[in-house]
Formats: sequence, C-alpha cells, structure tokens
Amino acid sequence: MTLQAHLSAEPENLNAIVADQAAFRVWYELALPRVYRYLLARCGSDPDLAEELTQQTFVEAVRRRASHDGRSDAVTWLCGIGRHKLLDHYRRAGRDSRRQLRLVSESPGQSDSWSQHELRSGVESALARLPGEQRIVMTLRYLDQMPVREIASTIGRSEKATESLLSRAREALGSVYGAPDR
Repeated sequence: MTLQAHLSAEPENLNAIVADQAAFRVWYELALPRVYRYLLARCGSDPDLAEELTQQTFVEAVRRRASHDGRSDAVTWLCGIGRHKLLDHYRRAGRDSRRQLRLVSESPGQSDSWSQHELRSGVESALARLPGEQRIVMTLRYLDQMPVREIASTIGRSEKATESLLSRAREALGSVYGAPDR
C-alpha cells in the first residue's frame, strides 16, 4: 500500500488497516506526527497534553473506525476526533475549576513583556493561561476559523452565549498578554 493510500484510507481500507498489525503500524506512524502537531498547536503547546490527547484520539479512532465514511481522508477524520477530545478535556477542566472554592489570579503588573520576534510564543503562552473554555473558543474561532454558530453547536451553548464567551476570552487574552490598560 502506498504512503498516500495509508493516509487517505477509505472506510473499507481503514478496517483492513486496523485488522493488519503491520499495515496499522505504518498507518499509525505516518498519521501520528500530523495529529500530534494539530493538537499541540491547539493546547497551549503543552506536549504532555498533546501526547495524551493524541493517544486518546487513536484509541477512539480504532473504536469508531466503522463511522469513517470516506468523505475526508483518515488524518482529517483523526484530527476531528482529536478536536473533540480536546473539547472534552477543556470541558472537564472548566468543570473542575468551577468546583474549586478559591481562584488564584495573577496581579496585573506581573505580565511578561515579549519582543516583536517572540510574538507567536507570547500569544501561545497567553492562550495557555486562559481558562479552558475561553482557550478553546479562541482556538476554534481564530485558529480553526470556525463560525460562531458552529462553535456554539460544538460546545453546546447558544450563539449569544458563545459570542459573550468569545468577548470575555478576547478581553482576558488582552489582559494576560499584557495589553495596556484602557
């Protein structure tokens, strides 16, 4: 089987790949870096979280291989599963943080300042410091370029509530990133 055939596995081929240990290993090794990079970019560059979510993604893909209908290549399908795993993680983290009685917040004067060439690193760091729900809506809106309606459906909120969450997330990102006070 060619490299492209492994990565764009049709539904019947995906079942065959999972059934054949050698074929699965090749497919896994080819798809793994793409899925990992996709998740790493969306989880605040936390390699441990990206590894865990990547593992969960492949386990879920094997479980749900019959649901792959061939409308997209297998790696795109895997990234979709990974996105849902990431959403689940942020939902759990959000519930956990709401359960805590004390919230620790940084004082506004402690934000780091980054030079212009470190902009991307600074934004990633600031995103990582946002609460989970705010981070995921910012990621879905600005990295994945999803419309608000689709984000609302994905996270199980109304469009108005999602727009409000995005607004709070933008404000929080500005505060965390060290934007000047207005």
